[in-house]
Amino acid sequence: MRYVIIGAGAVGGTIGVRLAEAGRDVTLVARGAHLDVIRERGLTLRQPDGEVTARLAATDGPGDEPLPADTVLILTVKSQDTAGALAAWVDAPVAGGGTAGERLPLVTAQNGVANERAALRLFADVHPVCVWLPATHLDPGVVVANGYPHPGMLHIGRYPSGADDTDRVIAADLDAAGFVAPVRADVMRWKYGKLLSNLGNGLQALLGRDIPDELAERVRAEGVAAFAAAGIAHTTPEEEKAERGDLVGQRPVDGEARSGGSTWQSLARGTGTTEVDHLNGEVALLGRLHGVPTPANVAVQRAVRRAVRERIAAGAFPLAELEKMIA
Repeated sequence: MRYVIIGAGAVGGTIGVRLAEAGRDVTLVARGAHLDVIRERGLTLRQPDGEVTARLAATDGPGDEPLPADTVLILTVKSQDTAGALAAWVDAPVAGGGTAGERLPLVTAQNGVANERAALRLFADVHPVCVWLPATHLDPGVVVANGYPHPGMLHIGRYPSGADDTDRVIAADLDAAGFVAPVRADVMRWKYGKLLSNLGNGLQALLGRDIPDELAERVRAEGVAAFAAAGIAHTTPEEEKAERGDLVGQRPVDGEARSGGSTWQSLARGTGTTEVDHLNGEVALLGRLHGVPTPANVAVQRAVRRAVRERIAAGAFPLAELEKMIA
C-alpha cells in the first residue's frame, strides 16, 4: 500500500518517516514553513536512539493526477482541522475511476472521538486509530519522538466497529515500521479511554506540569460520569497500562524530556487554534445531552480559548483564575 500522511506534525511525521524507513511508499502533506523545509531538506525525526532525515514526497493537498488505487489516507491533523482536510481530499480522483471518498480507506490517527463520525459523512471506509505516541513538533522540518523501545502503540479497527483485512495489512506495515499495532474490533472503546486521559491536555497547556491532583481527577471524573450517562464503553487506566506494559515508555532525546502534549504544543507554537473543544468539549457536549454537570471541562475550554486569544504562554495561565472559572 501507498500512504499519504495528511498532517505531517508530531504524530503524522513520526508515522510517515518510520513507514518510509521500513520501505513503504509515503507522501507527506504539510503547509507553510514546515512544508518548505521538508521539500528543501527533508523531515528530521529525532528519537532516543538517534535521528534520521527522510527526503520524502511532500505536498499541500491533492494534485491533479489521480491517486493510485492502493493508496491509504492517514489523517493526523488535529481535530479542529479535520473538516478542512476531509473537504480537500474527499473528491480527489482515483486511478480507474471514482473518488477518494468512495474508494480509499481513511485512517483517523487523531485524538478525540468526533473525527470518525465527521469522516463517515464523506468517506465510505473509515478506520479509527487509538494513538499512544509521545511526540512533539515545534520547529519546521523537525519532529521529536520520545517513545521507547517502540515509538508508539496504534490500535486500529473499523468505524463504527469491527476489523477487516485492510486493518490487518496496515497493522502489519506499522509493525514493520517499529510500532505496536493491535487490530481491535472495539477500537472506539480504546479511543474513548484515551479521550479521558486527553482531558488533562488542556490543563497542561494552561498550567504546565504543576497541575493539582484534585483538579485533574475532577476533569476526568466528569468525563467518566458523562460517558456513563450516555452508555459509552471505555477502557480503564489499569487495562491501558497492562496493554502498554514495557512496550511504549518515554526516554529523553538529546537529554531533553518531552516538552508537552498536543494542546500545549499548539499554545507554544501560537497556531491560533487548539483541539480543546473536541476533547473537553466532547465531555461538555455529552453532559448537556444527558443532564450531567461538567463545569471543570467547560472552564478548561473557556480558559484555553482565552489563552489563545490573549496569547498567554503555554503553562502561564493563573491557577486561581481557572479555579474561579470552574466555581
